[in-house]
Amino acid sequence: MNNSTKELIDPIALTRQLVAIESTTYYEGVCSAFLRDFLTSAGWEVETMPVETPEHVKASGKSLDELGGPRFNVYAVAKGVTPEVVFSTHFDTVPPHMELSEDEDYLYGRGSCDAKGILAAQVAAADRLRAEGIDVGMLFVVGEERDSAGAHVANKNPKGSKYLINGEPTDNRLALGTKGALRVELRAKGKMAHSAYPELGESATHKLLEVLHDLLHLELPVDPEIGPATLNVGVIQGGHAPNVIADKAEAQVLIRLVGPSDVVKKMVIDTVGDRAEVAFTLDLSFVRLRKVEGIPGLETMVAKYATDIPSLTNWGEPLLLGPGSIHVAHTPDERLSKKELVECVGLYVELVKKLVQR
Repeated sequence: MNNSTKELIDPIALTRQLVAIESTTYYEGVCSAFLRDFLTSAGWEVETMPVETPEHVKASGKSLDELGGPRFNVYAVAKGVTPEVVFSTHFDTVPPHMELSEDEDYLYGRGSCDAKGILAAQVAAADRLRAEGIDVGMLFVVGEERDSAGAHVANKNPKGSKYLINGEPTDNRLALGTKGALRVELRAKGKMAHSAYPELGESATHKLLEVLHDLLHLELPVDPEIGPATLNVGVIQGGHAPNVIADKAEAQVLIRLVGPSDVVKKMVIDTVGDRAEVAFTLDLSFVRLRKVEGIPGLETMVAKYATDIPSLTNWGEPLLLGPGSIHVAHTPDERLSKKELVECVGLYVELVKKLVQR
């Protein structure tokens, strides 16, 4: 293929194609296959990395075909090349799937900014760099929105890159750090009884509410540059009926970290005590990132959310940059500016050139 004469990839058109494919976490198989075929047809050497579907998803009764086929990461590179720089992002999305729509300025739909538009910008940037004779790789993973399963698989299969440019919505600003994430699952147990005679039972929901109240009032760590750690009670469930003393109750809590997780884990365990069982089901580290000078128009920010970066430690020094606003990700108003998308392609190209010069 003559890369100097072929038509370069249009990031807006590719974003349309990606957003049209439903790929909520665990159901990424169709999108995995699309990316494999698209990048192969664009002249890249493509490797797939199978990622297991969790047992609880398989237990839903759906067959692998009904789940969209097997899910896998996609790694693409020019044949025979070990690139210094690898672009990476995820193509799973949070539910529910939202259909693609657009107007003159924006693309709308689930994944438009988190992170399929970012993926399209990275593919377009890699395409332009290849046309200029600069080798880069691309690593696109599943599972980021739940457990970083795809990143964990990829980290066991690094390719020798020196730098990893991860993509998340940063409004085209280079992140100086990313908060970590600690997911806490709490399970309280009690004794069922008629609510008219509460003395005969033990309410699991009451115990859980007391635990959550105390967790919400913890004085969590603060970093002078990044800001405070934050805690969100995302899910509460339990009990059977208003007139029944609840014998069980559960909650899921997510803490955004600004330092080591061990400190916060001890705070949680000491606060909960014997009132509930505690399980830590996700632990993504807080990460400080380096500033890169000399790229016109490239501002900086701090990402208050977690990324796959802590799970891709074997892929080189990480950087974080992407189009779109995190404030509309995971919302019914998810959208991505076409102008910002195109601008990010140029920023990615310039960032790679700076890193290669180093």
